[in-house]
Order: sequence, then structure tokens, then C-alpha cells
Amino acid sequence: MALRGQTPDGISEELKERGLEIAAVISNDVFPNTPLPIEEVSLETLRQSVEALLIFPYRLTQLLLPPMKLARRGTFVFITSARYLQPEPGFSVATLVRAGTTAFALALAKEAAPFGIQVNVVAPNYLYSEAYYPRARFIDDPAGRREIASKVPMGRLGEPREIGELIEFLASGRSPFTTGQVINFSGGWP
Repeated sequence: MALRGQTPDGISEELKERGLEIAAVISNDVFPNTPLPIEEVSLETLRQSVEALLIFPYRLTQLLLPPMKLARRGTFVFITSARYLQPEPGFSVATLVRAGTTAFALALAKEAAPFGIQVNVVAPNYLYSEAYYPRARFIDDPAGRREIASKVPMGRLGEPREIGELIEFLASGRSPFTTGQVINFSGGWP
């Protein structure tokens, strides 16, 4: 079932109107990143990134956490980035904001654990996507595959199916003692 709400408050209201209880929240917000030197990043771009990648999931959590606390169960999985492990030139905004969301999730894990609520982070890098690692350049082109193999110990890009299975497991509640973890989905990089 798809929701019409596009803001945290809109999503929360729609859930209440439909009488739906949320057992798991998977936060995979996205905002375009154009690699730029720090001095060339506009403050407006920084603000928009913070709004989309940190404030949106923070506010949604504020709204969905109280019913989970009452039910004494629930799961949050935040998809952020492993880029903080080895920052790259031009990615200051993505690195900063995703690291902030990771830190928020770890703080949430401490607060939510006494209520039986799990909070974990999946931090990918070198995951196939047309936005970051397009097929034509990094999968179909032998030079692109060699470039990835030189950086990623697994020798390839991660596949969406693989990260999906990890997220599904974390959201399933099948390992309720697992909370406050950052799982780097990066094929052994860095």
C-alpha cells in the first residue's frame, strides 16, 4: 500500500487516518549530490541536503516513535553511507550529512532500546546505482570494472538485491538483540 503523504507530518497523519500501525521504518532518503570543492558548495545546497537527509528522517522518527514505545516494539533501519570511513574530495556535503544521520540513529538506538525498539544503520558504498555507479561505466566497461576492482576487495559493485536482503533481515525483527549497529555494506572497502 502506498501513502500519499510526502512530508513527515503528512505521512504520520495519513497513517492515523487509515488506522495503520508501523512495525518498521526504513529511511533511505535521497538528495542529488554534485561533487564540488568545499568552497564552491552553496549554503543553500547544504541546507537542502540537511533538510532532505537529516531533518526529514529526524522528524519522521519523532512522529512514529511514540506509538512504537507504547507497543514496546518496532524497528528503524537508516540507510546512510560508508563514505565517512574514507572521505573523498568533492563529497563534503554527502559525507557530513550522512554521518549526521548515522550519529542520530546511534543516539536513537540508546533511547529506544529500553522499549524493545531496534535501530540500525546500513552504510553502503560501491553499490550499483545509476546515480553513483552507472552500469555503462562501471559494469559494462572493462576499464570501469578494473577501477572498482582496484578499490573494492570483493572486486565488484554491490548489488541492490544484496543490500535489500540485509535491510529486510534488519527490519524483520528476527534478531531483536541487534541494535545500535552500523553495518558497512562496502565489499570490504576501505
